Amino acid sequence: MLRPRLPSPLVEAADERFGRHGVTLLLKRDDLIHPDLPGNKWRKLAPNLADGDGRPVMTFGGAYSNHLRATAAAGRLLGFATIGVVRGDELADRPLNPSLARCAADGMRLHFVDRGTYRAKDDPRVLAGLLDRFGDARVIPEGGSNARAAQGCTELGRELRGRTGIAAVACGTGGTLAGLAAGLAPGQRALGVAVLRGGFLADAVRDLQREAFGGPAGNWSVEDRFAFGGYARTTPELHAFAEDFEDRHGLPVERIYVAKLLYALTALAGEGAFAPGTRVTAVITGRPEPAAEGPGAARPGPDRAPSGRPAPGHSASDSR
Repeated sequence: MLRPRLPSPLVEAADERFGRHGVTLLLKRDDLIHPDLPGNKWRKLAPNLADGDGRPVMTFGGAYSNHLRATAAAGRLLGFATIGVVRGDELADRPLNPSLARCAADGMRLHFVDRGTYRAKDDPRVLAGLLDRFGDARVIPEGGSNARAAQGCTELGRELRGRTGIAAVACGTGGTLAGLAAGLAPGQRALGVAVLRGGFLADAVRDLQREAFGGPAGNWSVEDRFAFGGYARTTPELHAFAEDFEDRHGLPVERIYVAKLLYALTALAGEGAFAPGTRVTAVITGRPEPAAEGPGAARPGPDRAPSGRPAPGHSASDSR
């Protein structure tokens, strides 16, 4: 069952890199909401699964997608089938990384597509082809970001009303930022730290707010300087920062999103971006990548059910 811990804890992290500028750093521990659906994944998925109609869920993500892991876990816990469309057909014949291995262990059928097809995943013809292949399914977009998800994330903002000046979150597709900003009170600001390159995030947030709330909602901005090369890319500098933060605060730091958020806030504090007296909250949206589940969970095979049997309606040689 999905029994979330809400509201998630808000704790102060005493850190002289902020304190010397008169800034207080708070950690919004959304990673503690649920053991299998932490952070913004709970807040975004729960509204999309509320109708509970039992149909399979098909969704999209990269090889290290927290969203794919959360969707697979929700399927296991609630008893519905899940299909993960994964970017990169070159991965189909390789051993699964720990993130995808966790998806497979939770029952998700993994379907690898080339990057051109993945970019066109919102094209009605591409989507129709996927639905024809896998049958009737509810479709949840990449990262879980749609109007329902943004509406679900407004509660995050409401939980922070009167408790912070700036609420910051790492962003991939923008759904959490769109809802967080809408839920905050007047006078508060939401800050999104982009973990992907491309400068598309602000437009994505505006589009999501238009769909979810009918127009702009809340005071928010996007910081694009801390992607560290792009999604799922890191550097020795980022790893060293994350390890130091873990030592200082006893917080396991997830590298793809959370490390970039915390690094960005530390850098911004050093630049004087926050006025003295400001309370800055970092939303901790997830935990570090899970360890591998052992050789038994390593390879269900492309387009195969986790049992190793070919997916229904396809031959064993059908690998795309």
